Amino acid sequence: MRILVSGASIAGPVLAYWLARHGFDVTVVERAPALRRTGGHAVDLFRPAMDITERMGVLPQVEARATGTTRMTLHREGSRKPIHVDLAKLFQATSDRHVEVMRDDLSEIYYDAGRDDVEYLFGESITALSPDGEVTFEHAPARRFDIVVGADGLHSNVRRLVFGDEAGMTTFIGAYLAVLSLPDTLGLDSEAVTHLGPGRTVSLYSARHLPDARAVFLFRRDEPLDYHHRDVPRQQQLLRAAFAGLHPQVDGWLAKLDGPGPFYFDSITQLRLDTWSRGRVTLVGDAGYCPGPAVGGSTSLAVLGAYVLAGELAAANGDHERAFAAYEREMGELVRRSRAFAVGAARSLIPSSRAGVWALAHGGRLISALPAGATRAIAKLNTAGVRMHDSMRVKDYAVTATA
Repeated sequence: MRILVSGASIAGPVLAYWLARHGFDVTVVERAPALRRTGGHAVDLFRPAMDITERMGVLPQVEARATGTTRMTLHREGSRKPIHVDLAKLFQATSDRHVEVMRDDLSEIYYDAGRDDVEYLFGESITALSPDGEVTFEHAPARRFDIVVGADGLHSNVRRLVFGDEAGMTTFIGAYLAVLSLPDTLGLDSEAVTHLGPGRTVSLYSARHLPDARAVFLFRRDEPLDYHHRDVPRQQQLLRAAFAGLHPQVDGWLAKLDGPGPFYFDSITQLRLDTWSRGRVTLVGDAGYCPGPAVGGSTSLAVLGAYVLAGELAAANGDHERAFAAYEREMGELVRRSRAFAVGAARSLIPSSRAGVWALAHGGRLISALPAGATRAIAKLNTAGVRMHDSMRVKDYAVTATA
């Protein structure tokens, strides 16, 4: 059975790995000419995704590329005295098994895990899909596949071709995310430097193995901004306006926007499709159920979703109708919980008032002062909150060839 996967970021390579392990003939198509190295921000793998990563045999590689960020110096707008936060305790409170890793590094590790058993077509994209599995490409000759999976992110090409435009499927949850790669002039060593003000926050951090740093900007807006997701000059203009006057150090970071470093900008948007499957096509990860970049645990959800989809296809012996229905049953409640969590997280991480800024900053200081065991015990009482991602169940799918 031949399966085409569109997208080679996170969900795509994980899905391809497990499909190949289950005996399927897998092709991955990726629009970029090679694996993307776009200077992406750090992402979190929580216990379920860590378990899956371990089953793939690449957990040591992921842990070796961990950012190693364990401390934060937090500056509140209008206050001269910084607050020091023990991030290690915060991470321990949210998960019993967690790692923070740069998105680009994680994508490369997952790609390397399955590349020898999967056909990858870089510099290529899908232009048309027929109900019988005929796929037309931008450059390559048309080919027929039994199943097509969109793993191509929030602005999914496959979703657009099969489900139509994004209107009515996306829900703006009131915030924006931007990431800028900068020289590590501060000599960051396991430390993040954060500036927090009403409606906006920015953190600068690096990783032990990287020569540069990442500035991650989050800011609130009641209504969506007017820009195109490929119009970088307009995005940079909006970012400068959102963070003007926060702090001279932040002004210095923004001055590097015109430099050579990679830049990313997008709304924090949820996808709320009633179903992720139509005919021979289904969606996985952000392409199907993005809970919100940077606030909803979308990376862990994508890893889990890819693993579940491959397992259900194997369990159904390739019967896509039965497998897709089982896949959506397994993931449906987890997706709904992730959406609810993301809305609350966006409000908490980007407080809209000075009182909210004070509460967030001093809450971090309080957790840092408590014994680690106490913070974990308190957090475990709320599996719908900060422990939500750790409570997701990983089903055991037997690896047996189905081809």
